[in-house]
Amino acid sequence: MDTKQLLEMVKDGKISVEDALTKLNGYNDLGYAKIDYDRKRRKGYPEVIFCQGKTAGQAAGIIKDMRDHGQDVLGTRVDIEMYEDLKKDFPDLKYNELGRIIYFKESSAKSIGNILVVSGGTSDIPVAEEAASVSEFFGNKTTRLYDVGVAGLHRLLRNVDTLTNARVIIAVAGMEGALASVVAGLVSCPVIAVPTSVGYGANFHGLSALLSMLNSCASGVTVVNIDNGFGAAYTAGIINRIGEKI
Repeated sequence: MDTKQLLEMVKDGKISVEDALTKLNGYNDLGYAKIDYDRKRRKGYPEVIFCQGKTAGQAAGIIKDMRDHGQDVLGTRVDIEMYEDLKKDFPDLKYNELGRIIYFKESSAKSIGNILVVSGGTSDIPVAEEAASVSEFFGNKTTRLYDVGVAGLHRLLRNVDTLTNARVIIAVAGMEGALASVVAGLVSCPVIAVPTSVGYGANFHGLSALLSMLNSCASGVTVVNIDNGFGAAYTAGIINRIGEKI
């Protein structure tokens, strides 16, 4: 939409002056946050709220502004206390407690492709759930396969059909992070590895898993930061949509 069209819409009363300014600027300035409403056009996905480190009041202000602008809302790293505070103002706000994800979605579209989220152990599920919830929010068909790590490799091998039917796989593991290499050695699709901070002392809060995944001998492995389920899902979604009509 060009400036002339926008001004014509203001003139005809089809859009408010405030909304027109937001569109012209590309963002709305709340003082403590500048909400990037141009991001969906540029990137294909709208802005996501990283809630860790924000107050409940700041998060609420951002959510309200996004909803006032007709935006779906996705927030990451939300603890139960913040969610309970936000729920008072937004009763219809949904929450995935394991993945620490809040979301509000009015738009709907058919889920496409097939992203598989695999976790090494049960302790890795919170990061895996962050990835799975973000993937679903962005309209990807998402399958979960949890607790199939290399400590009991037969559990993974009994699900080879599920692995080979995926378009993208997100492999989430702590300890030594070997899961991503094993999975990548079995499939032809891209594997996005997520090291987690799960492990004993020499795990160094996920550093050992990160280095193992970076040094994977299997081809087709890409690695994101420690505990970054969101980043893995975002990238997996881009890959999953290649060739699809959105």
